[in-house]
Amino acid sequence: MKTCFIAHRGYSGKYQQNTEESFLEAVKHGSGGIETDVRFTKDGVLIVNHNDTVEYFDGTELVPEESTYEELIQKPIKNEHTDTELYVCTFQRYLEICRDGNMICFIEFKGNFTDEMINKAFTMAGEIYDLKMCSLQSFEYDNLIRTHKAFPELQIMYTCGERDANVEKCLEDGFDIDMYYGNVDEKTVKDFHDKGLKVALWTANTKEAMEFCYSMNVDYIESDYFANEKCE
Repeated sequence: MKTCFIAHRGYSGKYQQNTEESFLEAVKHGSGGIETDVRFTKDGVLIVNHNDTVEYFDGTELVPEESTYEELIQKPIKNEHTDTELYVCTFQRYLEICRDGNMICFIEFKGNFTDEMINKAFTMAGEIYDLKMCSLQSFEYDNLIRTHKAFPELQIMYTCGERDANVEKCLEDGFDIDMYYGNVDEKTVKDFHDKGLKVALWTANTKEAMEFCYSMNVDYIESDYFANEKCE
């Protein structure tokens, strides 16, 4: 089986996570896909940001859900890796980069999305790129259920740290799984593969972790580094 490499928040080991620069570098270095974290601004713009706040170069922070998009892009964000002046990246720009690089899109919703938000996000994904190239990830199982109902053609993937009760629901509902690599075992991988479902592991940031993930014969490996595997 060919394992697909997914750049976690872009090529985030060497470039600032969830930025246009990290996404472009993930494409350049040969990733098969890119994972990102999606949030809404106060005025309804979809942006990508992992933490609850956007951190800026001057040490200040803003909460996306309490700020307008124009407020969020007034100054550069913190960049711990390069000298590039970076700004908040939109979900639209992420999709454009994935489309142009033929990337699989791992899209993680941060927090509980309303039905309106879900519809807006994946309507946009379908218009800009291709829903067949997209996968929704979420720790919140309700996000998965409601999104699957609205977009049944979309790949749905439950994100978890270990095998919990929702993992069993995934096997019943036909959802894929995205599990912390340190807690996966051969039985879990087999249970999902036997049902024709896919397994992703996060986040393999050492050589030993990467080798372990490959040994498990999973479908996807997420990492901040090692962006060197191509999908077929």
